Amino acid sequence: MDGLMLLLLPLILGWILDHVFGDPEALPHPVVYMGRWISFWEHRLNKGCCRKFKGALLAIGSIVLIFLLFRTMINALCFIENYGGKHFSFICLVLFQSIAVFYCLAGCTLRKEVRMVFEALDRSLEEGRSQVARIVGRDTQNLSEQEVKAAALETLAENLSDGVVAPLFWFMLWGVPGMMMYKMVNTLDSMIGYHTPRYLDFGCWAARIDDVANYIPARLTAILILIVGVRYSKSLTFGQCCAFVCKYGPKHASPNSGWPEAALASILDCQFGGPHNYFGEYFYKPYIGENARLLDDTDKTISLKIANQSETLCVSFLFVILCVVFSL
Repeated sequence: MDGLMLLLLPLILGWILDHVFGDPEALPHPVVYMGRWISFWEHRLNKGCCRKFKGALLAIGSIVLIFLLFRTMINALCFIENYGGKHFSFICLVLFQSIAVFYCLAGCTLRKEVRMVFEALDRSLEEGRSQVARIVGRDTQNLSEQEVKAAALETLAENLSDGVVAPLFWFMLWGVPGMMMYKMVNTLDSMIGYHTPRYLDFGCWAARIDDVANYIPARLTAILILIVGVRYSKSLTFGQCCAFVCKYGPKHASPNSGWPEAALASILDCQFGGPHNYFGEYFYKPYIGENARLLDDTDKTISLKIANQSETLCVSFLFVILCVVFSL
């Protein structure tokens, strides 16, 4: 029972903390330190020959290191039972892991950022472009109002996977160490996993590892969006939404991002994707959907509800799965 509670309590407490507070901007964040670690080594290794090998070394080494670090910290907290007693050790473990789960989840902040994009657009297009630049990688200075809205909702769907479902998936498999390991994978990809001349070789391993780590979570996210979102569907039945996702999900430039984006596009009956500039370079991205209608505040409201309810459903499923596994 202790083993089950050491997973369930941190899961629920960490999720509640994220729901209430979002990312703690005023406090040190593990992802910030991961980013500094990656930046430190990237500036020293991403030059000269053997860049692909050095990038692989950084990616694999960083992932293994963060997993072992948090595994060791948890083992150390288990060890203090010999000094502070079983209850003290249990409380320390629950608190430590709850904070870790809190740091790894980004659902509240994601929804807040998307909401702020639409609020900024109400003031001016320039403010909307500046706000959406906080959450997307594409160049935003020339985006139209429609493109800004689409970028925000695409990011909402994609990062529901990256920022919520994937961390929870790896928590289910390997606990907090697995969750932190995933955050390192995701941070590596977001910093060096680009198809640009600077990162094409050095970041290729980071990008491929991220593709593998998100393969199942991205598809689970699409399923969650369809389950909770079908009630909001403007024209398609659940079966038609599934067919839509199967048609457009694999067409995305990313092997994973297209699935949750296609799921949300099917519910909204809209069009996502299309070509954009990244770091001043033109990249072609296939369109997801054919109805290039104008997006409005209703789409924002529905999308935010879907994201919130999908997250709740995911946590509920994980709770049940852990209970069933530990009862066997």
